[in-house]
Amino acid sequence: MNIELFISKRLFFDKANKKLLSQRIIRIALAGIALGLAVMIIAVAVVTGFKGEIRNKIIGFGSHIQIINYDSNNSYETQPISRKQPFLPTVQSIPEVKYVQVFATKPGMIKTNDYIQGIVLKGVDTDYSWDFFAENLLEGKLPAINDSSRTKEILVSAKISKLLQLELNDLAVFYFINEKEVIPRMLQLKISGIYNTGFDEFDQLFIIGDIKQIQRLNNWTADQITGFEVQVNNFFQVENIEQQVRNSVIQFRSEDADILRTTSITRQHPQIFSWLNILDMNVWIVLILMVMVAGFNMVSGLLVLILERSTMIGVLKAMGSPNWSIRRVFIYLSVFLTGRGMLWGNIIGMTIILLQQTFHLIKLDPASYYVTFVPMNFSLLHLLLLNIGTIVITSIILIIPSYFISKISPDKTIRFD
Repeated sequence: MNIELFISKRLFFDKANKKLLSQRIIRIALAGIALGLAVMIIAVAVVTGFKGEIRNKIIGFGSHIQIINYDSNNSYETQPISRKQPFLPTVQSIPEVKYVQVFATKPGMIKTNDYIQGIVLKGVDTDYSWDFFAENLLEGKLPAINDSSRTKEILVSAKISKLLQLELNDLAVFYFINEKEVIPRMLQLKISGIYNTGFDEFDQLFIIGDIKQIQRLNNWTADQITGFEVQVNNFFQVENIEQQVRNSVIQFRSEDADILRTTSITRQHPQIFSWLNILDMNVWIVLILMVMVAGFNMVSGLLVLILERSTMIGVLKAMGSPNWSIRRVFIYLSVFLTGRGMLWGNIIGMTIILLQQTFHLIKLDPASYYVTFVPMNFSLLHLLLLNIGTIVITSIILIIPSYFISKISPDKTIRFD
């Protein structure tokens, strides 16, 4: 039988302890632990949720990996490649690859009677996955892309719609300029749907339409496209998967074919992903500070417990209990008390997360934060790691003040009536 654990349980569940002065101090310490753990849970949920939302929106506009012409620069005016590539079956057979789809981009301007706005027309084909835009569709319907004819239906953002005072089913006039052409080409397209992702930087730029319209504007054949978008199952493996895709592209390249290159979404938008990575440091600072607060709270509580139980410590020493055994009693007791505080911390943290996920109580300005509300991501793994880390680090910190037990002398602490 574990005598130390038995004694600590009796002390923990003894109702007579509620009358002691130490219980008030312990309550303050437990409140600090509960609030500290709740803050850690919420901080991790906010940062992971925010990073996930921003990441998904960027990927929704451009996929994880793109395969394009090597001669294409960083602008949206690109050099064409053939859609019939020998490496496609190999790329599609990579286990982590979800799908491969073709696309084309063309920069231009949209003009109304009173306003003008620079845009990028992104052309897609029948193989395009509309999941991202279907989730963010406000009104109307997605463009009906088919194999037989060019469709004039386009998808515009609520940002552009409001800026140019365009409504659903309106006809919008676009102007595009080709190299070595003086007169711009005009195109009239119909707004079939309006979307809103909250990512204003891309919302006010991209218009989604039929790839055959871009092929016509650029005098391309039906075989020519800007490139391929590769969607993967796990974002955190995108660099490794890109290397596999690049190897496949190089392996099947013939001497007379276009030179192709691959680029990941993180390299396309390094400033955004660098900003997201900085958020991790903020989370670590919060976690370290909160764990330190929880540890110091329990240190003060343990010292009060030791002082208030000095008579009991003297009796145990007089009965032959070694210092390390008595120290274990109080460490066990402190762990029980810490666990009680952590229980309330978990309840508070998860309640706030669920309320925010359900009702979106805390709003944000999308122009500054790219989202309309504070996103929170609940992860059971993160919850377990935070709880385990808190209890382990706090228990280690409590070893130090437990050494004061060795300074207590039985003859000075035991009193007889």
